[in-house]
Amino acid sequence: MLSYRHSYHAGNHADVLKHSVQALILEALKAKPKPFIYHDTHSGAGRYDLKDAHAEKTGEYVDGIGRLWQQDCPEPLHPYLKAVKALNPNGDLRYYPGSPLLAQRLLREQDRLVLTELHPSDHPRLMQEFSGDRRARIFKEDGYQRLKASLPPQERRGVVLIDPPYELKDEYRDLVKGVLAGIKRWATGTYAIWYPVVYRQDVDFIERQLKQSGVRKILQIELCVRSDSNERGMTGSGMIVINPPWTLEQQMQTLLPWLTQTLAQSPQARFRLEWMVPE
Repeated sequence: MLSYRHSYHAGNHADVLKHSVQALILEALKAKPKPFIYHDTHSGAGRYDLKDAHAEKTGEYVDGIGRLWQQDCPEPLHPYLKAVKALNPNGDLRYYPGSPLLAQRLLREQDRLVLTELHPSDHPRLMQEFSGDRRARIFKEDGYQRLKASLPPQERRGVVLIDPPYELKDEYRDLVKGVLAGIKRWATGTYAIWYPVVYRQDVDFIERQLKQSGVRKILQIELCVRSDSNERGMTGSGMIVINPPWTLEQQMQTLLPWLTQTLAQSPQARFRLEWMVPE
């Protein structure tokens, strides 16, 4: 079971994968001048201090963004790393952007953000972080309910990031239900779904449900820094991207081998890149 507070895990290997994929999707959307929407169902606090008690207690960022900080990284990582480095202008790694702040740094003036966060401590921090940004609307309500209410967006272009805490048993089922409800309202949008590899049967459940749903064009991206285990702890993570940009598969073919080697925590580290359901 993962802590609900993302501050314990900010900047870890899972964040590196999730945010590099997120950044590549946003960059692809920016290739066209028309505006788009970024919708985040589980936004978190927005910014994380890697020197605070939560991050220092786990130290997970050391084996995540910490391993990339002084590296000469492949080109597909540049948009993501540029946004992280913008928060640390003196060159010392201290602050790490959550998904909404990463999006804010990458979006243009004409684009829009819809952010949802329920946690009583994280919601005020998110509000403060986005104070004065007229592109952003922030809601303190259930992420799936807000997604249902907001789709289809007026822009008709954009991405939905779904990154729940996966603390409760029903969250995997709620995830599939929320994704399918969203697609029913907005079939052409891009949906980027993050998942942890803690118990492989939970990942298998998501895969099975999506394969049986009739939804097409689903790309699966997974990076495991250790081999699967029945013991407590996240051994890897993945992104399931529905309607991905046409550039994403090739970019991840370049990036995943390098990331796997760089972030490996055992000789059993591996990656997976495949079409769960083709077009």
